[in-house]
Amino acid sequence: MAFALVPGVSARCWVALAGVLALPALLSSSGVPLPPPVPLPPVSVVSAPEPATAAAPHDSVMAVAPRPSYRKALTRSLDRYLDDLPGDLAVSVRELFSGRSYTYNRGLRTATASIVKVNLVMALLLRAQRERRGLRAWEKRAAAQAIKVSDNGAASRLWAAIGGSRGLAAANRKLGLRDTRPGPGGAWGSTTTSAADQVRLLTALVSPKSPLSARHRRYVLALMRGVTPEQAWGVSAIGGHAELKNGWLPRERDGGRWTVNSIGRVRARGRTYLIAVVSRRHLSLGAGIKAVEHVSKLVAKAVIAR
Repeated sequence: MAFALVPGVSARCWVALAGVLALPALLSSSGVPLPPPVPLPPVSVVSAPEPATAAAPHDSVMAVAPRPSYRKALTRSLDRYLDDLPGDLAVSVRELFSGRSYTYNRGLRTATASIVKVNLVMALLLRAQRERRGLRAWEKRAAAQAIKVSDNGAASRLWAAIGGSRGLAAANRKLGLRDTRPGPGGAWGSTTTSAADQVRLLTALVSPKSPLSARHRRYVLALMRGVTPEQAWGVSAIGGHAELKNGWLPRERDGGRWTVNSIGRVRARGRTYLIAVVSRRHLSLGAGIKAVEHVSKLVAKAVIAR
């Protein structure tokens, strides 16, 4: 016979009760057996709560529904700030541990300028995987030059190696991009994109579900970690450690005003952000950098606010 222990009932009481129930049937004074004791109703066991599972590492993408409370206030803050500035700006962010995300001005499409160089290297690596080979020596040099010092000649060599606009479009379908349109001819810098698509590109650098192998993901992030210090502005303003790539370009079609973009993974204060800021029509490069950095800090702070 089994008994379920209940808080507040001592073990000694249960032992005594078990001894009584285990006795043979008792006799009355007339020799007639007494009826057996009435069985006790089953008692539910009160279980201790399960121990909490360990938190997932910061570079894991968790499927946690974001709390929407910060979104309206953040949108109002960005509206107020950008109302006083010329030009257009969009930002998208995902904080990996909490799963919170936010996108502002989702419909904006800007020229990539040099942030497309990360995309070009990723497309090159996809091609190498398909051909079951490593990168050739010249490809490694071109990839490093394109990302670390933003060398345009190296980017043009990569563009040709992946098959130009058609090759980039094919790679981007595998990478899950939706809004990125390769530039015409050899104009890789005229590729257009959205902030949200650039976060999708960054996700392909940290997610185990990426079509890129883990080794190739680490390779690209290492190149982005090694960007020359004078080009390490932008989303790195959040603080901590950043793997990033920036793009900047005065555009004739915008009357010589500047397109200024910044994308990257930033790890700061125990948090990991995938963040992209794209913008256009700034009066100067310096003004564009200031806006990108201010928005990066504003968004990062709001997204993790409790």
